[in-house]
Amino acid sequence: MGRPVSRQDRILLMPLPAPTHLVPLDEILPDEPLLMMGAGPVPIPARVAMANSIVINHLGDTMSQIIEQVKFMSRYVFQTRSGHILGVAGPGSAAMEMAVVNIVEPRETVLCVCNGFFSNRLAEMAERVEGHVVRYPVREGQAASPEDIGQYLDRYRPGVLTIVQGETSNTVFNRYLPEICALARDHGCLVIVDAVCTLSTMALDMDDWGIDAVITGGQKGLSSIPGVSLVSFSDRAWHRITHRIDALQHWCLDALLADQFWNKKAYHYTAPVSGILALHEALRLICKETLPGRFRRHLRCSSALQAGIEAMGLSLFTSPEARLNSVVGINLPTGVESKTLLRLMSDAHRVEISGSFGLPIVRIGQMGEQSRAHNIFRTLHALGASMFALGVKVDIPAGVSALESTLDEYIFAPSNRPVTEKASHVG
Repeated sequence: MGRPVSRQDRILLMPLPAPTHLVPLDEILPDEPLLMMGAGPVPIPARVAMANSIVINHLGDTMSQIIEQVKFMSRYVFQTRSGHILGVAGPGSAAMEMAVVNIVEPRETVLCVCNGFFSNRLAEMAERVEGHVVRYPVREGQAASPEDIGQYLDRYRPGVLTIVQGETSNTVFNRYLPEICALARDHGCLVIVDAVCTLSTMALDMDDWGIDAVITGGQKGLSSIPGVSLVSFSDRAWHRITHRIDALQHWCLDALLADQFWNKKAYHYTAPVSGILALHEALRLICKETLPGRFRRHLRCSSALQAGIEAMGLSLFTSPEARLNSVVGINLPTGVESKTLLRLMSDAHRVEISGSFGLPIVRIGQMGEQSRAHNIFRTLHALGASMFALGVKVDIPAGVSALESTLDEYIFAPSNRPVTEKASHVG
């Protein structure tokens, strides 16, 4: 006879009761898919969605071939010849943290350019790894000044500088990033750049500008899924990473361990294979479109959307010289609450845009698949109709007319017009 089952064993063998009243997913999701026009995530192409439905072995020849292509295409998108491109199984913030924890050493001075929510997040990450953080607070709605940063570099002599190219929280564009990177390099300072909402939507040249780490997430400019991100390290940054003498406090985010999988075909952890396949297709579509063509499409659509918003009678939050094209901030008229407007646009028009991080604005994304003419026409109409329903005097026909005429300016303009034209006017 076997051992008698004790009362405690019987308790342990008794499963918890199965949950009841479960609601199927199709009863939770809206009947009609929402058009995602906020600050991310963005709509994804059908090829990306299909790739994300596939599961393969995370090791072996097939995965190795896919990884090599992802790195090859990423070099084009980052504009780098770096051999140190790594994927991260996590959001853009995980890639951000990988760059910080591997580059910033304890007690090292880190200059953090802070002009919004995400740039301050970089500063917090640097503090958590015991960096001596010096914040350069940029005035609300303004781009970081190279002159001011030069003074900070002279005064504090930091070993690392962190900066966000496009601050999605308040729609500010740090347009002087190339000059800031040059100043940092002259001072022997490594530069970490957050390009989550800007990579592939506007110019960023990692090698030419002298950036040491560029991070991006999949769910914004790349038009891929959330949860799989990329980081690219320069040779200078990699030399620091490989010559650190202190033990890194992170395991999953250890760049040297990640390098085993991404560059040496060895095991690190089970990679998010479906997400990597989605990222592969997103990068392939970017390469097929080409960066100049993609930059031009984003500039055309964002310029048209901004023109339509202003012609309708609403105002934009950021001044033209510091305005980000990838995420457009709109001032809320007096008496209009963000939550009410967003709910009305979603319920009545099936268009979702974003609120803000405490500012009296709403935000419309212009990243990847959002930057299509049919999407911005629908979004502008939904915004105008919802404002009108809330008692705001808006001229919807004037807005649509301005949007259309601005789109036409780019269609009939000379094909050799630089993709940066109008940048001084609309960001």
